[in-house]
Amino acid sequence: MNQKYLVPLAAVFLLFLVAYTGVEGAGLQWFFGIVIPYLAVIAFLAGFVKKVLGWASSAVPFRIPTTCGQQKSLPWIKQNTIDNPDTSGGVFIRMLLEIFAFRSLFRNTKAAFGRNASNRLTYSWEIFLWAGALAFHYAFLVVLLRHFRFFTSPVPSCLQWLEYFDGIVQIGLPGLFLSGAVLLGAALFLLARRVLDAKVNYISQAADYFPLFLIIAIAGTGIAMRYFTKVDIIGIKSLTMGLVTFSPVIPEGVGGLFYAHLFLVSVLFAYFPLSKLMHMGGIFLSPTRNMANNTRAVRHVNPWNYDVPTHTYEQYEDHFREKMIEAGLPVDKKE
Repeated sequence: MNQKYLVPLAAVFLLFLVAYTGVEGAGLQWFFGIVIPYLAVIAFLAGFVKKVLGWASSAVPFRIPTTCGQQKSLPWIKQNTIDNPDTSGGVFIRMLLEIFAFRSLFRNTKAAFGRNASNRLTYSWEIFLWAGALAFHYAFLVVLLRHFRFFTSPVPSCLQWLEYFDGIVQIGLPGLFLSGAVLLGAALFLLARRVLDAKVNYISQAADYFPLFLIIAIAGTGIAMRYFTKVDIIGIKSLTMGLVTFSPVIPEGVGGLFYAHLFLVSVLFAYFPLSKLMHMGGIFLSPTRNMANNTRAVRHVNPWNYDVPTHTYEQYEDHFREKMIEAGLPVDKKE
């Protein structure tokens, strides 16, 4: 097995073992149930804010939006107002489509050389990557929102409706939550693509595999607790409510599998600002997406530019006039 995904796989497995044995063998429920979650949330918030502020303070010397269509030009040339917007309204629509529908990924194509005698370069539509990414992100969002029922009392009606529609497919007892199954399946699909696609595997690093293995482990332990093992939901609710109200308690009867699941979630939260997962916040601050392409109508001036002394042509000519006249070069003024 390739080392760049063997190492993160082993790391996630060791993280699970550390939490599970720490609870079952050493009785460290307070550490993995209270200390680690608080530290993870602090690391997530501090890292996220620092990253966003760093991006917000970065200079944008040029107007550099990514374009996929005709820019606004002459009146008789049709403009692509979404893929090449020149107004704030067009940018807003483009950002909505990018954030909620992954429009740029939907338009993505894959290049490959043909297998026939001509060996021509061909392009194909990567619809499965777009579908897998969309399923992964929306399933992750639903799972995250659905888990807020553990941190609220009473549970808001919107979360109850979300849980109802998520579990509308009644397969076995307890009922199947679609979001959990879709999240696990989509994560496995994205992992298989990185492992089996030679080109994607070549450019992938261990940092690309670690969050995937981590999310797969989180989804797997969550599914195991719901469908295959018995967990004390009331005890878990008291633990989570104690965390959110800053009056933490350690309930009795909650096994090591839950604390291992919670520990993996905490690791994901703490690792989030340090990883490529920060594209969640970066998409809003990307100048390639959030800028209007109006360079033909408005001159972009870098707001971070500082005043510099300039040397005008008049000053240049005053300095070199005699030598220019001797060389036969034209001058504006003879004296």
